[in-house]
This record gives sequence, structure tokens and C-alpha cells, in this order.
Amino acid sequence: MQNDLPKGFRAGAAAASFKKAGRDDLGLIVSDTPAVLAGMFTQNLFKAAPVLVCQEILARGRAVRAVLANAGQANACTGEEGLANCRATQAMVAGLTGLGQDEILPLSTGVVGAHLKMDLWLDAVPALVQSLGSRDAEGFTRSFMTTDAFPKFATRDVALAGGTVRLTVMAKGAGMICPNMATMLCVALTDAQVAAEPWQAMFGRAVNKTFNRVSVDGDTSTNDTILGLANGASGVAAQGPEDIGLLEEALTAILGQVSYMLVKDGEGARKVIHITVSGAANDADAELVARSVGHSQLVKTAIYGGDANWGRIVTAVGYSGARFDPAAVSMKLCGIERFRKGCPVNEDQETALTELLKGEDVQVDIDLGGGSGSYTFKASDLGHEYVTENADYRS
Repeated sequence: MQNDLPKGFRAGAAAASFKKAGRDDLGLIVSDTPAVLAGMFTQNLFKAAPVLVCQEILARGRAVRAVLANAGQANACTGEEGLANCRATQAMVAGLTGLGQDEILPLSTGVVGAHLKMDLWLDAVPALVQSLGSRDAEGFTRSFMTTDAFPKFATRDVALAGGTVRLTVMAKGAGMICPNMATMLCVALTDAQVAAEPWQAMFGRAVNKTFNRVSVDGDTSTNDTILGLANGASGVAAQGPEDIGLLEEALTAILGQVSYMLVKDGEGARKVIHITVSGAANDADAELVARSVGHSQLVKTAIYGGDANWGRIVTAVGYSGARFDPAAVSMKLCGIERFRKGCPVNEDQETALTELLKGEDVQVDIDLGGGSGSYTFKASDLGHEYVTENADYRS
């Protein structure tokens, strides 16, 4: 089945009542064989305890066997007690599975400052371990959802020279999304054989082209983590340049697919804004412009309301900090040019734009007219529901 995990991975989930009774909020994935690890983490200086533990494990360069995820408690800004509790959860699972404690990668999401409820962990871990056996990606994905409206996962098969391998990506996130490596957690699995150095390198490039180019609200979480486990259970190796290239291409595509889901599911979001910047002096200036437009609350609310207010977009370009000649800038909204070389055009297209803005995907193309630099970025719109959700998040 297309939502089956790659070979050699088993999943389980259990209800621990961390925040709400009657739903799975604890998940576990175990690889039958040691897996090569890649990872990227939040650049927020307040790194959650599980982030610090995962970084330690990655730095050691050893193979890993499992991912342990919980919803309901972020275990961020919790000091030494938070680190001790995080390691205690690893030890609980290790004791019932025979895995080494440092072979288990912890992930947590929830309210910052909340300590793990260790009594509930003790009660739930035996059921979690007993549930292992499923190869269904959806069950694990649901176990670490918080405000997500739907589970975010995707699977694709990749034909390499020696045979076919599988990639599966599972993520959660809807608010506090602006990865800088939202609350965003992601696990990517493959049964391909791949060495640690090329796996981490391709993983980093793929994340920078996908998860690091999306935003819901401009907030970078304390817990952002994306892990990649390659266990080689398919018996198919990705070792030559062609195979490595094919695997990276597929990894980038599937991470792009899932990161789009994050933006689409932005808390209260109705639309995804696809921003393309070209003609910049360099890629860095193009990124400044794209992020400025994507983070502008005035742009986001206009798109939410279906208001073809292109002036808000141009204004955000102007204060982005990028270097360009304002008289050379052009801009298209939903494919219709509304600003050309510093002046408004096609003023009779307002009605057409209003209709186009009713769609779920809104394209914004900005040409700075001064170079070969470019950048793409995805952002959600911003509406009443976002305020409602986040004003009442802890209740």
C-alpha cells in the first residue's frame, strides 16, 4: 500500500492522555536494523530538551533504531529537569524493547514550559511498545498532531540501479511555522542503503529547498526537528553519483509535498501564497524579498479576504532590505501583471483578479529587474480563525 512504511520499519501508537483523553498522543517507530541518521534542528536559541538530545545523538555519528514522539508537552524551557525527563522516556522504551537508550530519538510538541507528565508516560509506554507492528504511516503521524486539521504524510518509490527503494515522510505542524534549520516535527524514512555523509548532505540541501521555504506565521519554534533514517532493509544501495542524485531528487520532491501540507493547514488558513522572486542581484536578496512578502500581515490578510491589493505586496518588497532599483520592479498577481517597472498597469483587471483570488493557491511573481538571483517561498494567508486558535491555545 502507498501509505506503508519502507521495509524494516514498524510503528505503534498509544493514548497517554497528555492533553486530551481518547486520542493517541504517543508514537514510536522502530527499525529492525540499525539506521543511518541525518537531522536538522531549530536555530532558536531556546532549544527544547528533545532537540538537545537528538543533536547529541547525531553528533556521535552512530546508527539509531527508533523515533519516540509525543504531543501535549513540548518539554522546552524546562532546564535540567526537562533533559532528565527526556532521557528517562528513552530509558523506559529501551527497557521494554531491548534497544540502547541512545538509539532512540525523542520528539516532543505542545506548550512551551510544560514538563513531561512522567506518571502518564509510565502508564502508557508498555501499551505503546505492545502496539508495535503496523507499517501504516498515518497512525504514527496522528500520534504527534496538535492543532493539525489532518495528518501529513507521503510515500514514494524510487527506482535506483540496483532496484526500488521507498521514501516515507511524516510531519506535524499548523501554527508556529517558520522553520529555520513551526511547531514543526518531521520524520523521513527510507529502506535504501546510503552512507552517512551523502545522506546528511542531501538531507540538508533538500530541507533548505522545502521546509526552510515555508511560513504560516513567521514564528520559529523551540522544537523544530526533522530526522532522516536510512536502514538499508531493501538491500538496494545508493552509492554512485546517479543513484545519489535520484534519491536526492525524490527526497526533495516528497519533502516539498509535505511542507506544502504544513502551509495549507496553517491554523485557520484558507489559501497558500506561492511567492517567486527573480531578477535580484543575488539569491540572498531574492530571499529577503520573498520572506518580507510572505510574512507581511497586511499581504496575508488581503489574500485571505480576496482583496487584490497589490500595493501591499509592493510595499513589502520595498522594506525587505534587499538592494534593487524601484523603477525596475514588476509584479504579477495570479498571473496578471499589476505593476511594471515602478508603475501600476492593467487597472481594468480588478474584477478578474477578485475571481482568481477565490482559489486555494495564489501565485505572486516579483521581478526585481536587476540580476539573476531568485528564490521561491510558500506562506499561508491569515484570518480570524488563527487569532481564535492561538488566543485560546492552552485551554
